[in-house]
Amino acid sequence: MKNLIILGISGLIIISCAQNQPAEKEEVQELYDYDVEERVASMDITLTEPPAPVANYVNSVRTGNLVFMAGKGPNKPEGGYVTGKLGADLTVEEGYAAGRLVAIAQLSALKAEVGDLNKVVRIVKVLGMVNSAPDFGNQPEVVNGFSDTMVEVFGERGKHARAAVGMGALPRNIAIEVEMIVEVQD
Repeated sequence: MKNLIILGISGLIIISCAQNQPAEKEEVQELYDYDVEERVASMDITLTEPPAPVANYVNSVRTGNLVFMAGKGPNKPEGGYVTGKLGADLTVEEGYAAGRLVAIAQLSALKAEVGDLNKVVRIVKVLGMVNSAPDFGNQPEVVNGFSDTMVEVFGERGKHARAAVGMGALPRNIAIEVEMIVEVQD
């Protein structure tokens, strides 16, 4: 506040004027009682710079406090993807491990988008697509590799709505692809 003092014939008049000051930026509310990125490191997960998209799309789109993540596949640490059909070429256990690799790829892309995983309010929705042999019906168990990792990283905030569906084929014969929607703080 700034006070303006005016002396006139009839006496002293004090006028109080609001000063134009920029509003202070609101502090980011602490969502976790631990550091999410330290938890990721303690899980022996290394986040990397996500690869550039291979076609005419982007890794993520943010609108308001929602981040829509493009589908990611199971990148192996040594390079390449986990490929093959569940129920023909891969077991449920191998598919679960591939789902965990997809979670790591999505965490890397999410960190690139928001800068700090401690800003994640909630993993909102997940669509898990499993490259499946015609008679394979254990897609939920495969996608659990992704979902369990999100809960391990974000606790209750990692629980999400989800679909786990079988596909006749996925790009480049990858075993699993997952896309997700995430709510974040500014």
